[in-house]
Amino acid sequence: MAATAWSILPPIITIVLALWTKEVYMSLIIGIFSGALLFTGGNVLTAILTMFEVMADKVGSNVNILVFLVILGILVAAITRSGATRAYGDWAVRTIHGPRSALLLTALLGVVIFIDDYFNCLTVGTVMRPVTDKFKIARTKLAYIIDATAAPVCIIAPVSSWAAAVGSSLPEDTTIDGFALFLHTIPFNLYAWLTILFMVFIIWTGRDFAAMGKSILANKKHFEIPKEYQDTDESQIKHEDQGHGKMIDLLLPLLVLIAACIFGMLYTGGIYEGKSVAEAFANCDSSKSLVLGSFIAFVFTGFLYLPRRIVTFNAFCDSFGWGFKAMTPAIFILCLAWTLSGICSKEYLDLGGFVGAVVSAHASIILFLPPIFFLVAIGLAFATGTSWGTFGILIPIAIAVLGTNDPNMLVVCVAAILSGAVGGDHASPISDTTILASAGAQCHHIDHVSTQIPYVAVVASCSFLGYLVDGFTANGWLGLVTALICLGICMAYILARVPAIANDESQR
Repeated sequence: MAATAWSILPPIITIVLALWTKEVYMSLIIGIFSGALLFTGGNVLTAILTMFEVMADKVGSNVNILVFLVILGILVAAITRSGATRAYGDWAVRTIHGPRSALLLTALLGVVIFIDDYFNCLTVGTVMRPVTDKFKIARTKLAYIIDATAAPVCIIAPVSSWAAAVGSSLPEDTTIDGFALFLHTIPFNLYAWLTILFMVFIIWTGRDFAAMGKSILANKKHFEIPKEYQDTDESQIKHEDQGHGKMIDLLLPLLVLIAACIFGMLYTGGIYEGKSVAEAFANCDSSKSLVLGSFIAFVFTGFLYLPRRIVTFNAFCDSFGWGFKAMTPAIFILCLAWTLSGICSKEYLDLGGFVGAVVSAHASIILFLPPIFFLVAIGLAFATGTSWGTFGILIPIAIAVLGTNDPNMLVVCVAAILSGAVGGDHASPISDTTILASAGAQCHHIDHVSTQIPYVAVVASCSFLGYLVDGFTANGWLGLVTALICLGICMAYILARVPAIANDESQR
């Protein structure tokens, strides 16, 4: 079954079941087990062992991300216990004029935190969720803003963990400079740029449609925290249990967290070994960097709060349990999603090998390589839930097909791969970024997926038309202009046909 059309069956089963039943845990387990059955030829006992072997391997190799999530959850709980979140929320309600300003500030914060998508999702959610809750903004809308400013921003940021991942995806024997290639793709990453523009348009006009519009209308009638987060939400911490922290007690830990994570990337990238800043970012271990940065921030927070008696020692220690519990849904889904990705990996069903063989076999006779690479990338990322794995598979194929004979077309094709990888990852219910956006907004995961898919479809369609023009003209700038015109037409249609849902600054 490896490297055949059967290898795409497990992710399809998972995605269909998740969207149909709204039960993401069971859908992932069934998808993983179906993949293990395919790999073992129907042997049930061996399939069970294979499933847990893959899980142990994937969780073990990603343990730093899990530790980062737990430490960040503890840090959030400690800040909440201090009363600083409440103080920030009170200030925001007095200062921010309404829901539109709150969402624009959320988007701005997401753009500013461009270092890493994991860090982006959880930090933006932590800081802005109390504010958006004050204005009764649907958590599905918050999750979309978080998701739209995570991967799409990181993939066009020269200094980010994503830039390093793209550079490392090139074949070892190539003479192409991976970082330089990444820099050249930035203007032509149509999905990333169009997503940011479309998100700002939706925030400013309030013209939410499809599932998102229904979610927001239902939310306006009755604002409700999802059940799985009711026991861990900040509102469950009793007022008398909170300290007397001020806004500075929220801002300082977050600033230290950002600075420490950047330092961690420079440190693990070899800045003390004589490497330049660009080289250090390109060679950093992002997961170790996030653990290092979050632990430094946690220790700093303890020294900030305890000597000043912002919280009692017992209350500070209670945040350990609260923080771990708050991250449990995200950790469980991530572990299952990584396991499904492992079942589809080269060592097992080799889904990437099947897709790569299909693309390689037909690329030489297909005139329009950019749109083809875009569609393949968006489909592969959606099915596997990993954008890094997607461009890790497809970039070497693009280099093998085009080589260095046509550098302009190579740049456009790699941009199409990166664009499609981000688009598929953005829409996939088994993507780690999508999962963390749900966790950051504390929103039901499948609600987040179903409400943002129509928005992803609009942007992806415009991007596809742009890459189609690239195929005709071999000119990335013409494709960019085409995509922008298409998005403008879509926006005009939405303005004409979709009624505005109250989102003005007078709404309190």
